[in-house]
Amino acid sequence: MISGFRDAFRLPDLKRRILFVIGALFVYRLGAHIPTPGIDSDAMASLFAQGGGVLGFLDLFAGGALSRFSIFALGVAPYINSSIVMQLLVVIFPALEKMQKEGEEGRKKITQYTRYGTIFFALVQAVGMTTWLKNLQPPIFTGNLLEMIIVVVTVTTGSVVVMWLGEVMSDHGIGNGISLLIYAGIVARLPQAIGQTVTLVSNREMNPVTLIVALMIMVAVIAGCVCLQEGQRRLPVQYAKRMVGNKVYGGQSTFIPLKVNTSGVIPIIFASSVLLFPQTIAGFFTGSWALAIQSVFSQSHPVYILLYVLFIVFFSYFYTAVVFNPSELSNNMKKYGGFILGIRPGRPTTDYIERVMNRITLGGAVALAIVALVPTLMSAGMRINSFYFGGTAILIVVGVALDTIHQVEGQMLMRHYDGILKRRSKSGGLL
Repeated sequence: MISGFRDAFRLPDLKRRILFVIGALFVYRLGAHIPTPGIDSDAMASLFAQGGGVLGFLDLFAGGALSRFSIFALGVAPYINSSIVMQLLVVIFPALEKMQKEGEEGRKKITQYTRYGTIFFALVQAVGMTTWLKNLQPPIFTGNLLEMIIVVVTVTTGSVVVMWLGEVMSDHGIGNGISLLIYAGIVARLPQAIGQTVTLVSNREMNPVTLIVALMIMVAVIAGCVCLQEGQRRLPVQYAKRMVGNKVYGGQSTFIPLKVNTSGVIPIIFASSVLLFPQTIAGFFTGSWALAIQSVFSQSHPVYILLYVLFIVFFSYFYTAVVFNPSELSNNMKKYGGFILGIRPGRPTTDYIERVMNRITLGGAVALAIVALVPTLMSAGMRINSFYFGGTAILIVVGVALDTIHQVEGQMLMRHYDGILKRRSKSGGLL
């Protein structure tokens, strides 16, 4: 693997892309430590130390920026919310669906609407969070209306900058820029989490046996995440022979790889964002109804767990339907003389592929939900309140890392270099 990365830096274009991603991540992490004017950083840190739960989960996606209330406090949350709404609107409104199918110009318009939605969600969340900090007892923000406007504008602008960083990383870097930003935020907090765990063990606040069991669970979750991300169902495809001039084409056997988890970590991110929204809004108000909503949508409540699982399954199917088109795949196979063994070309092939995809998506979605619930189950059974021993954090880290490696491998293989994970010997065999 080390030699593979060394080869990657020998390619000028790939080296430039990797260095660009590193530079963008440095800017993102730098902005996560620049404080917002008028906010008491020490009071914010104390609030998050006492809050846990939803506050810790929000701070996980923000890479620690929310607990400092830095200029990047909202992180990628507004962009994710806008993307969810836009993808739902594309399915609901035929005009937007037609626009999306218009090619590059249509996709540019959809992207522009997503940007406008990001600004709207960032503005709403910035106003809500600033009001919440002002209404706390004791209040963390005590500024007047002008100072409140400065805080809202600063945080909203920071969210727009994060969105821009994610887009330029996708265009000029490697892989999905937004996923890399989330990945960087999680990894950046790992040393702090390890230090806190060591402190708990040294102070005898955590049993070493419990820590060992938690580490074993973490290793098992990592292995499960790798299998979930790399698992696929292969449909055998046979291409008929055809004559073109004096040459014979086709007659080959191949397969269609259908991924068990086509949507990656997107369902967990979307489900978390949707379920965090009601509790976040309820936190801005006082009264029995607000406390009831906060209680129901706490991560240990059975209603939250049930909705979390259902949303993960829903978004798994939804995102798979968006990115995977069985009809288009079937038509392409028929066009080039391909057919699945035992299945007639055309509509029967489309129905068969869709039926297989629905079955494996259900299995992948259930496995994804189980992995996502690991932190909650560990908190309830082992009294460990850490997102770093399994679940969402590990799934995002593993998924983004594998996707980035595959992106680098693809760039290298196009230039006749060996991949990072598979090194070929001079004789042609796999080492």
